[in-house]
Amino acid sequence: MTRLLGVLLAVIVLAGGCGHKGNKVATKRTTTSSSSSSSSSSSTGSSSSSSSSPSTSASTGATAARPATTSAPRSTAATAPPANNATNAKLTKLATIDQPVAAVPVGDALYVAEKTGKVVVLRNGAVAGTVLDISGQVSTGSEQGLLGIAVAGNHLYVDYTDRTGVGNTNVIEYTLSGNTATSPRTLLTQTQPYANHNGGNVVFGPDGKLYIGLGDGGSGGDPNRNGQNLGTFLGKILRIDPTPSGGQPYTVPADNPFVGRSGAKPEIWAYGLRNPWRFSFDRASGDLWIGDVGQDAWEEVDHAARGQGGQNYEWNLREASHPYNGGARPAGGVDPVYEYSHNGGNCSITGGYLYRGSRIGGLVGSYLFADFCVGRVFALTGGGARAIGPVIANLSSFAEDGAGEVYVMSLDGGFYRLDPA
Repeated sequence: MTRLLGVLLAVIVLAGGCGHKGNKVATKRTTTSSSSSSSSSSSTGSSSSSSSSPSTSASTGATAARPATTSAPRSTAATAPPANNATNAKLTKLATIDQPVAAVPVGDALYVAEKTGKVVVLRNGAVAGTVLDISGQVSTGSEQGLLGIAVAGNHLYVDYTDRTGVGNTNVIEYTLSGNTATSPRTLLTQTQPYANHNGGNVVFGPDGKLYIGLGDGGSGGDPNRNGQNLGTFLGKILRIDPTPSGGQPYTVPADNPFVGRSGAKPEIWAYGLRNPWRFSFDRASGDLWIGDVGQDAWEEVDHAARGQGGQNYEWNLREASHPYNGGARPAGGVDPVYEYSHNGGNCSITGGYLYRGSRIGGLVGSYLFADFCVGRVFALTGGGARAIGPVIANLSSFAEDGAGEVYVMSLDGGFYRLDPA
């Protein structure tokens, strides 16, 4: 897994430059991913030791002729009054966990997913127990592992790669009894043609539906053209209701954009994605934000207004807003709201959250993301991104608690909270 940051041509100057990309769940920074033949990097994969500090000044006109779906996102009020006007942040270490890659709030605690196959309870800065241990079922190659978790009511949902073939994707529902997960029920599986680009995010949206991210199937350049193929789950974000229906383990929402279209999987919500390594919903507006890992040159941030499905984010015809291997922009294609190059050591984007907390008032309404290789956290506002202070090696993922505060994870084991600098 590899990826992240750089410059937006003629408009955005960031820092970037790195090869092989996939999910952000790979080996640590000083290693080289052995499961990916792709020429890019990701936050859970290997990264360079570059620590360039990109500076960015960008205008909202960075990508010309942007369709209406990518116009500047509206700004909404914070969920709580800001405690201050701080615009920079620092990292406060809360715990050391084995390769953390995802976390969700549950009551007064956080459930944290370890890439190696456990879900643990983090409470008051300490691991307070194990919710689930599927270490024996999980493949642990560079971009593989337990990649995502979500909780709704008394159910835990996990996304992991198994030990079948090169490592196939499994989305499983468990019943929670206290802080113990039991009674697994398979929602869906996806055969993977290659070991990299597995996506792995599972998130409940503001509509109560479960959104599932899958990469394009791996290798490099999407050789099977899965991103543009509506007949496969690969290279997509899916939207389902996990309630069984009609003998199936889940229900396809009737308002999904491709329901009834011949040759299209009705579960698909959005397509044209290479490896969506972390997407999230703005807790205030319900808008969708996606960090999609690029190939050789560009990383991108995609955006869709609440309830707006059917977008084609253009991979593998385009890498961000640039033609890929001579590809033309598809009809109705949606360019990113922000992109940056690999100059300065950037290689693989780690998508984060629209900050809605109260601890760092000056960041409210900013989209927070990072680059795995340079390990720097950025805040995107109005089309321009700037570094906000923290730098951390092997930055694998972000999390958000019930109050909108944001956390940062490293494959080195650190679990941190963003605090005002």
